Amino acid sequence: MSLFLIRHGETLLNAARTVQPAETPLAPRGLAQAELVAARVVGLKPAAILSSDMPRAWQTAEAIARHTGLEPLSTELLRERNFGDLRGRPYDTLSFNPLEMIEAPANGESLAEFHERVTEAFEYAARLRVALDGPLIVVCHGLVIHAMLAKCIDVDKQAIPARIGNTSITRVVAQHPFTAELVNCTAHLDGTDLAEDTKSLSGG
Repeated sequence: MSLFLIRHGETLLNAARTVQPAETPLAPRGLAQAELVAARVVGLKPAAILSSDMPRAWQTAEAIARHTGLEPLSTELLRERNFGDLRGRPYDTLSFNPLEMIEAPANGESLAEFHERVTEAFEYAARLRVALDGPLIVVCHGLVIHAMLAKCIDVDKQAIPARIGNTSITRVVAQHPFTAELVNCTAHLDGTDLAEDTKSLSGG
């Protein structure tokens, strides 16, 4: 029983280190990354796709859908953390790291609110997986996957990466204690010009 967490492909605002608005779509590189992860997902023989409804995640899910023939489902629970009025701001114009904010930015979510929603999203995905005859693909966002690893998943002795890579795959045993068997794998990008310089990209 496996559940696969996949981060969306790269966006222009990832590369520009900008807090992303909700409507941010994939960049051309991100669309190409999505095709590569989709080709890899075919071999996992998934039974269903669950995705954040934000465009950058949904476009990634659509690529997987084209390769697998599955119709993706969407949920608002998997949305990236809402940074409110900070969205659209370059990181270097801020005097702090918004990804580490505990309090809620204006018109946004606090860290506690975000973690509560992510926990609900993970529980929903786990319930959905039980009803399936094969793996569930969950397409979402970097901070969402990071929070799931920290709050919902037993990573055993694996370190939780500081950053979740674009189109990375994390494989989780979909029953208690929800052990992570693979974390943040981007092997499908290796040897291509789509592999990331993780030092230059932002979360989201």
